[in-house]
Amino acid sequence: MSLRLTNMDFKPGAKLASDANLSEVAAERGIEFFLVAFVDLKGVLRTKMVPASAIKQIQRDGAGFAPAATHMDFGPEAADMIVKPDASTLLQVPFQTEMAVVMGDCYIEGQEVMQSPRAVLRQQIAEIQKRGYVFKTGVEAEFFLLAPQSQGCQLAVSDQGDSLSKPCYDAQSMMRRYGLLTDIVCTLNKCGFGVYQTDHEDANGQFEINWHYQDCMTTADQHIFFKWAVKTLAERHGFSATFMPKPFSTFSGNGCHIHCSLWAGEKNVFE
Repeated sequence: MSLRLTNMDFKPGAKLASDANLSEVAAERGIEFFLVAFVDLKGVLRTKMVPASAIKQIQRDGAGFAPAATHMDFGPEAADMIVKPDASTLLQVPFQTEMAVVMGDCYIEGQEVMQSPRAVLRQQIAEIQKRGYVFKTGVEAEFFLLAPQSQGCQLAVSDQGDSLSKPCYDAQSMMRRYGLLTDIVCTLNKCGFGVYQTDHEDANGQFEINWHYQDCMTTADQHIFFKWAVKTLAERHGFSATFMPKPFSTFSGNGCHIHCSLWAGEKNVFE
């Protein structure tokens, strides 16, 4: 059985206000580094690693990115894109407790980049709030666990024993990846996700982890952290993880069911 990397003694702090002082939070919680992050239009997570000694300045002025170097529909003539961290999104990493991930909002020359995914979602949230509703979502994100890859090698699932013609819900294949899967679940639950089940999915080497639904912005931010945590922990356990829609032509692809509900107070108006 592989070594669990999640610090089971770790106790996360309370959720922060969006303008909480991250420098003070770092001192209180033992955070040495922040990953200030945003997602581009192709869903790629982009980050800058900021030491706690510099987070006060970054929180005030933002972290600079060259937008043309990411999928944000800008050319090389564009000014730097500034990403300002939203402290309310901070998640201290349970398997690397001196580090925290914080999502940010994108600006160029003082104007919000309106095509950025968080800006688009925020506009839609504002529209639905005008009608007195809260939009909530939950996701079912599937992923493959692959053998570690060298450049030019063909993709292969990590477990050669995972070979049933109908592998969905196979107990033994899941148990052979018990160490990694439980590490992921423990990390997510330490971050307040509320994981309620894990299963082997329809393809060989494919798994799914489900957690409790939230307001749609929280779920979107959690989904990004989830993918990063899965990939990072998989690598540390000696594997590779992919969320590609169709990495194998002969297997079922990776899906991501999205469950949607519209709430008026405590009532789900879809019911």
